[in-house]
Amino acid sequence: MTQPTTGLPTDFIRDIIDDDLRIGRLKGQVATRFPPEPNGYIHIGHAKSVCLNFGLASQYQGTCNLRLDDTDPTGESMEYVESIIRDVHWLGFDWRDRLYYASDYFEKLYQFAVELIKTGNAYVCSLNADEVRENRGTFTEPGRESPFRNRSVEENLDLFSRMRAGEFADGAHVLRAKIDMAAPNIVMRDPVLYRIKREPHYRTGAQWVIYPMYDFAHCLSDALEGITHSICTLEFENNRPLYDWIVERLIPENRPRQIEFARLNLSYTVLSKRRLIELVKKGYVQGWDDPRMPTVTGMRRRGYTPEAIRNFCAQIGVAKNDNLIDVSLLEHCVREDLNERTPRVMCVLRPLKVVIDNYPEGQEEHFECQNHPQRPELGVKQVSFSRVLYIERDDFMEDPPKKYHRLGPGREVRLRNAYVIKFERMVKDEASGEVVELHCTYAPETLNGPPADGRKIQGVIHWVSEAHCVPAEVRLYDRLFSIEDPGAEEDFINDLNPDSLKILTSCYAEASLEKVAPGSQYQFERLGYFCVDPDTASGRAVFNRIVPLRDSWTRITAGDKK
Repeated sequence: MTQPTTGLPTDFIRDIIDDDLRIGRLKGQVATRFPPEPNGYIHIGHAKSVCLNFGLASQYQGTCNLRLDDTDPTGESMEYVESIIRDVHWLGFDWRDRLYYASDYFEKLYQFAVELIKTGNAYVCSLNADEVRENRGTFTEPGRESPFRNRSVEENLDLFSRMRAGEFADGAHVLRAKIDMAAPNIVMRDPVLYRIKREPHYRTGAQWVIYPMYDFAHCLSDALEGITHSICTLEFENNRPLYDWIVERLIPENRPRQIEFARLNLSYTVLSKRRLIELVKKGYVQGWDDPRMPTVTGMRRRGYTPEAIRNFCAQIGVAKNDNLIDVSLLEHCVREDLNERTPRVMCVLRPLKVVIDNYPEGQEEHFECQNHPQRPELGVKQVSFSRVLYIERDDFMEDPPKKYHRLGPGREVRLRNAYVIKFERMVKDEASGEVVELHCTYAPETLNGPPADGRKIQGVIHWVSEAHCVPAEVRLYDRLFSIEDPGAEEDFINDLNPDSLKILTSCYAEASLEKVAPGSQYQFERLGYFCVDPDTASGRAVFNRIVPLRDSWTRITAGDKK
């Protein structure tokens, strides 16, 4: 028997489970499930539910099933099923042999519906969808009973059997529960349990032309699997009486306890599956795995780690009321995780050529550098130095302000892991006036120490050797939306951030990045954390920016609001 927890993380859901265990309500171990519908890729909101359900099962030494609630063939596909399985595994969870599909229960669900008809708890209604909706009533007025509500059991059984046999057109009949058309909760006003839909199912093909509604199949699937606690989000709170009503009439001995918690709402993000589908189908993003998408597959491609996502879900916890979580917290969790695991490398995104005039032509040096300053177990690498280098264009100013600690007239800086160099002169493009080349000198004694006179060098910049660098493409991903709560707007497309992706094609990376595997993560010195994209080809790596080194967005937007 599972025992109440002591000294472990707690919240109102765990308090409920602990109470159930104390009073002996549970006959066996705690059993939860993650039940996505396979009509899209799962996103960060689903990840919260994944972590919660599998986390509860682990904490109480119970089980958690993965079940695909595939009751509506429209839009469902094996592609989505495979993506869900892959993403939940990637997040770090395993359901072992407990992978289920609601479609596995179609015959049982049909027989359950027949039982409801036989006990007078369901009837075949021949009103069309508009008429059913019109008769449902309002929050202040009761609904009107269907003229078909009092059909005999025999007539209902006959019509329902013929519905299954495919004798009727879509919409000709539905099966409805017979509950109470005057119920204060509109959900309980004779809800539809089955409808005719001539749409082939991705698993069962054309075997069925009637399909159970989600509310009918979901609760019975839970009961059939012995789920003890059905954890769902707040939008299902009004449906809980129907959940209980169905199970109590068909499998009362296995009734799970439904508990609702607040869904995840993330700033600068939309998590509505309908809106995510629109983004994909209308080409606003480059697919479900676009690194700007909040999908698990998109976050994986961008370079987020499962550990960071799990930590984020643990930090936000579960609540009873909806709130908006700042996406900066997610980015902080990603940054914190990557800081511990990623090797440091140098890459120049917007290169400016530098010639070291007093460095011998044809000479080169190779410096041994640590891959991580606090993680010696990550090893060392060789960084090559030569007369011609590239630095970031932003690391030079022709007329720098007083506190500018990078390169400019009369200025000197230290090259990371190498020498101190001093600006001497610049070369400009005659037509545009743009600076295209710098000429500097270096102080040979500064490789392992300060200049000979002991003066302090304040600026340190990154660089790559022209003779040893490798070309790279860098994709600078930012937030997909430019306002904090795009989900509150119906015309949310108008709030897309036009600068959510900038592609830099003329970047140069240090030689250690010549051969990199997709998915590898690095900290680009002074620039942020980056991940090798699957688009990487031989001789040209493609890097996605995961997150900057610091959360500059919050500072910028806060300044805009002042």
